[in-house]
Amino acid sequence: MSRRPVPRAFFERPVLDVARDLLGRDVAVESPQGTVVVRLSEVEAYRGADDMGSHAYRGKTTRNEVMFGEAGHVYVYFTYGMHWCMNLVCQERGEAAAVLLRAGRVIGGAEIATSRRPGSSQRELARGPARLTKALGIDGDLNGADLVRGPIRIQPGDPVPDDVVRTGPRVGVARGGELPWRFWVDGDPTVSVYKPAVARVRKKAPAP
Repeated sequence: MSRRPVPRAFFERPVLDVARDLLGRDVAVESPQGTVVVRLSEVEAYRGADDMGSHAYRGKTTRNEVMFGEAGHVYVYFTYGMHWCMNLVCQERGEAAAVLLRAGRVIGGAEIATSRRPGSSQRELARGPARLTKALGIDGDLNGADLVRGPIRIQPGDPVPDDVVRTGPRVGVARGGELPWRFWVDGDPTVSVYKPAVARVRKKAPAP
């Protein structure tokens, strides 16, 4: 398959179409250590102001401003005080739609990926959004990176036929999580385990 990156027009389409078509595509990230390539098996779509699960639901902030920019850029954010997550911006400028990359299989640069995640099996190297970014060497310095110019590129890979594509609720999303905007390859061992959001109960302050 061609290693040329997909064009920006690929990301300028509706986010649900982009999410589905990312399955089987390759994410290649260049670094001083070398290039790691992951073939995507699971993604989630988020769609701006009409999506309660999206970071953009309450408008533009310093954290999410990349989502409101040009399609074909990377939105990277820090979560739980320990993990980076990687999203690809889609649709027209200002619409703040993006696809979270959830899981995949390392098909290039396995030694580099393993050095970043020592002790992990090949199956677990990029199984889950935080593991995927760790294996690829993604952190906040790559927030806003252009997928057309690099060092991160989406390559054609091996497109997945419709009969093995599954959809379902998003993982760990408290509001809007029931939307079937998670896409995955049926039977692929790298797909992460589904976990619904856990409601947080605020403790009442003790009586004075």
